[in-house]
Amino acid sequence: MSQVLVHPRVPHPKRKFKLATVSLAGCFGCHMSFLDVDERLLALLELVEFDRSPLTDIKTIGRCDIGLIEGGLCNAENVQVLREFRAHCKTLVAVGACAINGGLPAQRNQRDVGQMLRDVYGSHKGTIQGSQVPNDPELPLPLNQVHPIHEVVHVDYFLPGCPPSADVIWSFLSDLLAGRSPEPEPGLIHYD
Repeated sequence: MSQVLVHPRVPHPKRKFKLATVSLAGCFGCHMSFLDVDERLLALLELVEFDRSPLTDIKTIGRCDIGLIEGGLCNAENVQVLREFRAHCKTLVAVGACAINGGLPAQRNQRDVGQMLRDVYGSHKGTIQGSQVPNDPELPLPLNQVHPIHEVVHVDYFLPGCPPSADVIWSFLSDLLAGRSPEPEPGLIHYD
């Protein structure tokens, strides 16, 4: 039977830290990398208690020590969720290219959003020819441009990658939870 050990760089805390995560306009790849921490998640659970996160299915956020946000801002709901996170998290971390610079979703910034919606809903297969752009109050209003999160709120740390690897996330959290300034080990962050 294998034994899960707490990362040697992380001392056992006097209290558990509260950690929240959310995905805005992105592909969920950063959360998948977070899950790729694999058995180290068990060691992490000794140090943190999850608040709002797809891992817990909690939909609201309480007071948290750390908030990890992946994805950029493409609609009004993304902005609202981001502002709520910033208000509730002592430390806010932009995780991945989409949160840091808009990533792939920002490629739409060169186009007119209204015209794109008219083109898609008015003439593409799978839609009724000549149908109108959905206009339901339940749908979040799209922004004219995709924005990185630092354009709307203060971000304490940026964790680059598309997505950052599980080892980068683990190293970052290990340092942060130990009270050290996070510095990924040489060679962990790469762009390939």
